[in-house]
Amino acid sequence: MSAVPRRLPAELDVACHLNVVLADPASDVLTAALDGIAARGFRRIVLPPVDSASFDAAGFRVRCEARGLSAIPIIGQSPDADVSSDDPEIRAAGSRALHRAIDLAAELGSDQLNGVQYGLFGRSPSAVPRDAWERSAAAVGEAADAAHERGIALVFEVLNRYETAMINTAEQAMAYAEASGSPHLRIHLDTFHMAVEEEDIAAAIRTALPRLSFLELGQSGRGRLSRGAVVVADVVHDALDLGYEGRWGVEAFSAAILPPPARDALAIWRAPYIDGLHLADDAVRVIRAGWAASAPGRRAARLARANGSDSGASDAARAGTATDLGDDIVSDPIVAHTERETRLSDAPAPANPAGALPAAPTEAAHTER
Repeated sequence: MSAVPRRLPAELDVACHLNVVLADPASDVLTAALDGIAARGFRRIVLPPVDSASFDAAGFRVRCEARGLSAIPIIGQSPDADVSSDDPEIRAAGSRALHRAIDLAAELGSDQLNGVQYGLFGRSPSAVPRDAWERSAAAVGEAADAAHERGIALVFEVLNRYETAMINTAEQAMAYAEASGSPHLRIHLDTFHMAVEEEDIAAAIRTALPRLSFLELGQSGRGRLSRGAVVVADVVHDALDLGYEGRWGVEAFSAAILPPPARDALAIWRAPYIDGLHLADDAVRVIRAGWAASAPGRRAARLARANGSDSGASDAARAGTATDLGDDIVSDPIVAHTERETRLSDAPAPANPAGALPAAPTEAAHTER
């Protein structure tokens, strides 16, 4: 009999990128992958880019919902469809691509659309001109408002300088969101990119907190969360203590799993892991450790003890300690715990501590969708 996998804390809404375990949503082992992801307490699946015209969104939605999962699609731009372009036709095509992606999210029953909606993915030969940045922000803001009317949050990802020149830091992300003119545009931070661009990951999270809706956990080498330059459990701990209540993601990539085009696009030429579900188990352990150390996690454990409960919250807080991680955690803390606690205690209260995705505006909007 196989062991029952440990689960994520029930209080955390965590997504797993499908490419952690599978090359393609059309894989003949999709069912087993979704079963494994759901068994570990993940609530959502982040899709790789798909062709909305050929992708079986209805079928994928049924398979997810049967397991208590929901999908998060992603959208990018292309040389002939780019909202930052100075060519009106290319810019209009970019806007149409955003709206098609919103349609796809609606078909999937998703309330969130991730991606690099603001411009081209890839290393830029130069800085982005201010007028291109402004054109992009205006178009993405309009799309965010349109998505909101359908109960969908448009969430843009902040990338490192080798993957975009448009938005590389939390501070730039907040400026871009404000320039969009949309109160509904949300931010996606990723620790893989933050490790390249941010001086202080906790400070970056604090900066983005008023619009932060998706905090993705990725390691420096794109492999297990427990091994690399980022102390991911500390990031979870810090974010929760700063008041973050939004969604989380787990992302890792391996040449053993990704198809060749994705390997080249993401520069994934090594195989830091072979089994995606084993990587998911490692991620669960790391996230549980961060949750157990955080103020909300400790509070949940106290309440569970007071109620004499053996709930998932109590189990996660009890078993998700640093010692529970055993030999799987080999990263040494970059910043001492005492320094981190001092930094967090000095943080101002966030303007919008919830960081949650907006609810669907009306029942009618769902009906129209």
